[in-house]
Amino acid sequence: MAVAPNITLSHASIPLVHEVEVIDELGRHKTTFIPGERPLTIYLDKREVVTLMTLGSAPEALVLGYLRNQRLVESPDDIESIQVDWETESAAVKTRRSTVDIDALTSKRVVTTGCGQGTMFGGLIDEISDISLPDGPQLSQEAIVSLIDAIRTHDTIYKKSGSVHACAVFERAGEGQVRLLYFIEDVGRHNAVDSISGLMWLANKAGRDLIFFTTGRLTSEMVIKGAQMGVPFLMTRSGVTLMGLELARKTNLTILSRCSGKHFEIYHGPQRVVFSSAS
Repeated sequence: MAVAPNITLSHASIPLVHEVEVIDELGRHKTTFIPGERPLTIYLDKREVVTLMTLGSAPEALVLGYLRNQRLVESPDDIESIQVDWETESAAVKTRRSTVDIDALTSKRVVTTGCGQGTMFGGLIDEISDISLPDGPQLSQEAIVSLIDAIRTHDTIYKKSGSVHACAVFERAGEGQVRLLYFIEDVGRHNAVDSISGLMWLANKAGRDLIFFTTGRLTSEMVIKGAQMGVPFLMTRSGVTLMGLELARKTNLTILSRCSGKHFEIYHGPQRVVFSSAS
């Protein structure tokens, strides 16, 4: 059995929602909740890398997933500690060793689409063509509907305050059933998927049998990160962009879009979906 990486984590916490007073269309004063949004600057061995705007629900996982998906560290075993300090709005990452040429990677950056705007370093879009996921496994139509329903009924910050995106990872759990492994909300979908990626790395969890769901659209950035995690299924209740679809074709990812209730649309990879006899 693979051993989870030995990383010292700060387990920093901070309030995720805040109560504020508003005035409605009838001039009535009332209170409501809004999500937090805070800068978090990542320092890798005392070198400033990036400042992320984040809700802060899983900051250590976010930092680890960001470094993983940007290829700024090769393995979680390379990292000795991640210390998040909300007073200084910083995350200090100390490595045991590093073989990554950070200057070369950060010399080229792409500002991606979406809320909060993400950044991809290096020629990541060109290099993603080297990833080709195996054809298996398969997912039943009943399991897809079960997953959509699990997301609908999950207690979320979005239901309380709005203004956030959610990402989740499920595994199959028996005939037509799925089990939720990780659920993260953040002000940007790229932060949420990075946090999921970090949690998977911390648990030494492979992506080959998992299903990834997001409330945001499947852009090129989201597909790239899904392929990097080795997750064969990407699902969204929103849509998919043309470049996202093209990258899914190159990497052999199954894309399911417009997932709501019992409805879904397969944009690529239908060979992994098993339809019920009643459909």
